[in-house]
Amino acid sequence: MASILHERRQSVAVIRLNRPEKLNALSSEMILALGDLFESIGKPTNSESDLRAIIITGAGTAFCAGTDIGELTELELNRAREVAERGQALCNQIENCGVPVIAAVNGIAAGGGCELALACHLRVAAIDAQFSLPETNLGVIPAYGGTQRLAREIGSGRALEAMLTGRTIPAVEAFESGLVSSVVPVAELINEAQALAQEIAQLAPLAIHACLEAVTRGRELPLAEGLALEAKLFAGLFATEDVREGTRAFLEKRAPVFKGK
Repeated sequence: MASILHERRQSVAVIRLNRPEKLNALSSEMILALGDLFESIGKPTNSESDLRAIIITGAGTAFCAGTDIGELTELELNRAREVAERGQALCNQIENCGVPVIAAVNGIAAGGGCELALACHLRVAAIDAQFSLPETNLGVIPAYGGTQRLAREIGSGRALEAMLTGRTIPAVEAFESGLVSSVVPVAELINEAQALAQEIAQLAPLAIHACLEAVTRGRELPLAEGLALEAKLFAGLFATEDVREGTRAFLEKRAPVFKGK
């Protein structure tokens, strides 16, 4: 049985972690498979050029319980660094893939699973969702970008409390802290994520891509450089057909038809 399932729903791809008997714990095989999938999605000539959004979720009762601990028990120094860098590379691929990625978080999102969700641009949580970076209980730290991304999302104080205590952040608290954009009943999770993805898919894809780039690149820059990046991206869009279509449709009081050109 494949550990990663991938399907298309119109212009939205749904990626499902499919190892429910292990609460979708990330094996090295799964990380490589996800990396290959996002590499394929990111190629300009790929067969999914009309892709407008991606949803990542978990099969069964969990989003992802983290890295498979069985694969960590025998690690030594050099190999441990390789594992960290491989996980970071995957999360970077997700963050920089060019289309919005939505984490539909059901149940546990712990350790590497929480880091996977953090790499997504948007997060929707089921009411039973639980986020945690409990690596200090194992004598290690988050290593797939969690120490950096969680602090950027909810502030260093809250992030450090979560990491230093290993405690769980329930869905409602995650919403209140800004970690997730909405909390819904378990049965409505995928429909909510799909509705969000379809709402995004109706808008100009080049503008969506520019928004992603402005935010993900800009948050690493001083304000002046971030503003310069924003202005550059804004100006570049005026060489596209979508800008002409969008402005013309507004003046003509009709819905625009964007082509990503």
